[in-house]
Amino acid sequence: MKLLVTGATGFVMSVVGRTWLDADPHARLVVLDSAPLDETARRYFAPVAGRLEVIVADVTRPQTWQPALAGQGITHVVHGATVTPISRGTASQARVEPEAENPAHIIDVNVMGTVAILDWARSQRPSPRVLYVSSGAVYLHHGPDRPGEPLPEDGYVMPRRLYGISKLASELIADRYQELFGLSTASVRPSSVYGTMDRVTASRNHRHVPNRIAHLALDGVRRVKVNTLEAVGDYVHSEDVARAILSLLHAPTLRYGAYNVAAGATASIGELVAWAAEKVPGFGAEVVAAADADILQDPALRDGMWGAYDISRLTAETGWKPRPTREALHAYMDWIAAERRTRGSGA
Repeated sequence: MKLLVTGATGFVMSVVGRTWLDADPHARLVVLDSAPLDETARRYFAPVAGRLEVIVADVTRPQTWQPALAGQGITHVVHGATVTPISRGTASQARVEPEAENPAHIIDVNVMGTVAILDWARSQRPSPRVLYVSSGAVYLHHGPDRPGEPLPEDGYVMPRRLYGISKLASELIADRYQELFGLSTASVRPSSVYGTMDRVTASRNHRHVPNRIAHLALDGVRRVKVNTLEAVGDYVHSEDVARAILSLLHAPTLRYGAYNVAAGATASIGELVAWAAEKVPGFGAEVVAAADADILQDPALRDGMWGAYDISRLTAETGWKPRPTREALHAYMDWIAAERRTRGSGA
């Protein structure tokens, strides 16, 4: 089997590609990305490099990459190439509106890039299964109607920012291509993702709270400055997201058009700090004014896209389950520490 992953020199998609190769010694991977492998990605893919091909091209310009895919025999596609214009974490960052810098580029890559991939997929015989990587950014800031319940896939969808708007548009386009051309398609909606390969890249500059806490703890910071300990998020590890995506790639049929991929429960800043302190004793948090905070979060955002996501649809269909957030955070901190040792040794 051969998987095409767009955006796999970056964060989550690189983990999807590596997980695919690790699961089957005969599987092969083709990566389509606008950027080549950086040092971190080359190191990450080194054990499986013999079964990996990287095509550096603009996904919105099919003429630059379609010839390289001719005769490849692609059986599955995960389309994750995207521009993620979100910058939020400190008071100064919160005042910046990254979408205003180049809105047309966001829409072009996030929507027309999807159209390009779907058009290519429908021309293949047989056509591959296509999973589109959407986002929890498609959801409202509130819901469900009964407090305390996790957010389901149906309803509560109305994005207000270009990122979420472009993601929802691509979901609907994928659905329509399935109806028109018989493609096997579905979309996944990850919540807030952190974990292996999480780093700032040219197309993604956002670092979720677990990322920031893990790095600060391992940097030797004794007290991270936060404006609240009560703010929450549904944080899911990139390796768990990758396993979820592979479970859908291999499912005999896909019953739904969209699947939440999340931890299925929220974790607060206070809990994340306490779990990080289990790995780095003495680490803690200090609550300060918003203007002085290293991590700035709104404690009022507790439901909708900010709350727990319902993952029962995916679990029932494939058997997939994420790790508990505490366990996943510890695994991420171990990965960061190992990366630092490797870089320090010059390997």
